[in-house]
Amino acid sequence: VQLVESGGGLVQAGGSLRLSCVASGRTFSTQVMGWFRQAPGKEREFVGAITWSDGRTGYADSVKGRFTISRDDAKNTVYLQMNSLKPEDTGVYYCAASRFRFSPTTAPAPSLFTSWGQGTLVTVSS
Repeated sequence: VQLVESGGGLVQAGGSLRLSCVASGRTFSTQVMGWFRQAPGKEREFVGAITWSDGRTGYADSVKGRFTISRDDAKNTVYLQMNSLKPEDTGVYYCAASRFRFSPTTAPAPSLFTSWGQGTLVTVSS
């Protein structure tokens, strides 16, 4: 599965951005799509995930209530709507696909994901 993210950029605190992730290739094997982020000098952390079959979602506590993941089956695209952005949301955001079945509410480890996009930079200014 090949993944391409887009939609990153510079935004002021309190603003919104929507990231997109287009999947191509062997997408039929995908069970869960996830979003991760990595701030400078920090480890990659889970943001949220969605099951491809039924659209169940799960989020990290730090973004719950502000971020929303959705999918468009016809376009093989997953979205990350980010509202009320904070400076601590700054980082490179990665889309990832997993062929394994698991609950999206369990904050999955990056190792469960088998395909990754190149990342898109989100910068939130104070």
